[in-house]
Amino acid sequence: MSEIDPNSGVVTGADATASQTSFAGRIRNYFLTGLVVAGPLLVTAWLTWSFINWVDNLVRPFIPPTYRPETYLPWPIPGTGLVIAFIALTLLGFLTANLVGRTMVGWGEGLLSRMPIVRPIYKTMKQIFETLFSKTGSSFRQVALVEFPAPGMWSLVFVSLPPSEDLAAKLPEGDHVSAFLPCTPNPTTGFFFYVLRKDLVVLDISVESAMTLLISAGMVQPGNDAQKKLASLAATAKTAQAARSPVIAK
Repeated sequence: MSEIDPNSGVVTGADATASQTSFAGRIRNYFLTGLVVAGPLLVTAWLTWSFINWVDNLVRPFIPPTYRPETYLPWPIPGTGLVIAFIALTLLGFLTANLVGRTMVGWGEGLLSRMPIVRPIYKTMKQIFETLFSKTGSSFRQVALVEFPAPGMWSLVFVSLPPSEDLAAKLPEGDHVSAFLPCTPNPTTGFFFYVLRKDLVVLDISVESAMTLLISAGMVQPGNDAQKKLASLAATAKTAQAARSPVIAK
């Protein structure tokens, strides 16, 4: 039963307890809404800033002190190394497209191919970069499920190219494809194997969505819209505020 203090007009009793509970619930919803809005922005800004600083620290030793902005300014300008790296890589690509540039690159690759330890590393890295960044290359373009590590348990895999003719001749009969099974929460490590195409369950999701699913360990499912979650939290807070309006004493 609720009572009204005749001196202050404040509601006491059950209604006061409910009002306090409602107020705490609204604060909680507002906090979660703010966290959903600010959290991704802060993490994105931190990762971007860390990447810019990493490139700057990598490029700065190659810049003579005379040409560094901090030599003439009281503070360094972040992103200078990133701009210089972009210009240098673009210029390198332009020079490589010419006959002289291709000749020099061929000469350099020939020199690396004569080094026993460096040769396999460079060859592997070159194939990976050509596959990832070449317009005609084929990288991971399809996501599928494979029954692993036990019957009834399914894992996400990224499907790429079928095996070469030499490898296909050694494999059992059937249409095999290359599959990479990444680990959670670090998708840069995992298992690579050849699997029959008929044993795969192809999913209609993008590689980016699958990566998000793996990194979050299933907490972010494909098709979930963050804006819908944000709108839901805001609507919950607004509904609670309307349902628990303060009692005004007459």
